[in-house]
Amino acid sequence: MSLRPRFWELPLAKLSSAEWEALCDGCGKCCLNKLEFEDTNELAFTRVACKLLDGETCRCLKYETRHRYVPECVTLSRDKIDDIAYWMPETCAYRLRYDNEPLPEWHYLISGSRESVHEAGQSVRGWTVSELDIPEEDWEDYIIPPLV
Repeated sequence: MSLRPRFWELPLAKLSSAEWEALCDGCGKCCLNKLEFEDTNELAFTRVACKLLDGETCRCLKYETRHRYVPECVTLSRDKIDDIAYWMPETCAYRLRYDNEPLPEWHYLISGSRESVHEAGQSVRGWTVSELDIPEEDWEDYIIPPLV
């Protein structure tokens, strides 16, 4: 299926399935484990990444079958975005478009290069640790500043 020119400027509800998938910038931030503090409702991102995230490519190693390995993996969809947008990174294309904001200049749909997200320092490339290596009770030690 071909993608419409400048499809990313359309409302999310108007995107085809292929366009929806193509909106992802490949930063890997959504694959970081998050902690939500019940007393404050604060959401904190950690450097601890899903066991399926390739820390260099910032891509899921088993994207199509990820729920087989990580049943709790959230599927970002048009139906769920109202409930999910708040925990997406502020730079996420889905969150930006949900908020009717433009894509940043480093997004590959604007720049023309899949490497621009990494070159702009907007990906998790090279600084994550796998959840397989860090016990969950230690995740608080890996909290990072807010992702903007």
